[in-house]
Amino acid sequence: MAAPFRSLAEDTSRYLKSFELFLDRSSEHQCMQDFIHNTLPDILGSIGGGRPVFNVMGVGSGAGEIDLEILAQLHMKHPQVKVNNEVVEPSTDMLHKYKVLVSKTPNLDYINFTWNKMTASEFEKHWQEKNLGKKMDFIHLIQMLYYVKDPEATVSFFQSLLEKDGKLLIILVSGESGWRKLWRTYRASLGNTEIQCVTTGDIKTLDTKDIPYSKYVLQSHIDITECFTEGDEVGELLLDFLTHVVEFSKNAPEHLKKGVLDLLRHPDCSKEVDGRIMFNNNLEALVVGL
Repeated sequence: MAAPFRSLAEDTSRYLKSFELFLDRSSEHQCMQDFIHNTLPDILGSIGGGRPVFNVMGVGSGAGEIDLEILAQLHMKHPQVKVNNEVVEPSTDMLHKYKVLVSKTPNLDYINFTWNKMTASEFEKHWQEKNLGKKMDFIHLIQMLYYVKDPEATVSFFQSLLEKDGKLLIILVSGESGWRKLWRTYRASLGNTEIQCVTTGDIKTLDTKDIPYSKYVLQSHIDITECFTEGDEVGELLLDFLTHVVEFSKNAPEHLKKGVLDLLRHPDCSKEVDGRIMFNNNLEALVVGL
């Protein structure tokens, strides 16, 4: 039976604090930057078929930092091309931050932004009603499939929108990461139901439908050392983020807290480096259409 915990999603302030701490303590942002700057350009170079205007879509774009990085790489590969960019993001706050970022970023005249304050499922319905027949040159689903009811159906829908030479980029935690082991072992005990515990290993539809794709491992870790110091504020916030439970350390029964901490420290999830405990946060990028 699931414990009566309060989900971290219900406490916006604490979620943002723990998420910002996660970003500070992890190499996730850096590994994505490395992929976008070193691997993605060649992928982007192969799209578009010489068309003068590209249709691009970001789903779950957040505040737009990653989107603008991708668009900059696209512009370097195709400097004469205009871009119609569909932004799909349900958060009013995130969309506002994205628009502010656009207003402060020079040389974006080649991009026409369309703002869609919608979830992925709302957008799917909207698209089917309003845009039948329109195809996309590039779509990215970055760290967002955790928030849809049926990740594989979502992948199939967006893949169906691609031009023949179009590409779909999916980034998720790896099936070999510590996340998968944590979710598989303790999801039921933690009572988390608002997010999908999905990894790249769960996206089976690409293989079952023989859809061509390439896979890239993005090496990443989270320094979770403070999680093992009783009462440490940083450690407690990180534990909240890892378990998606508000004040997990204070509210969890002792046996559950011990079990989670033992698993987090286990070699299947983490390794010790210079006295620090590094949780395996490896991501994988799936590029559909290669």
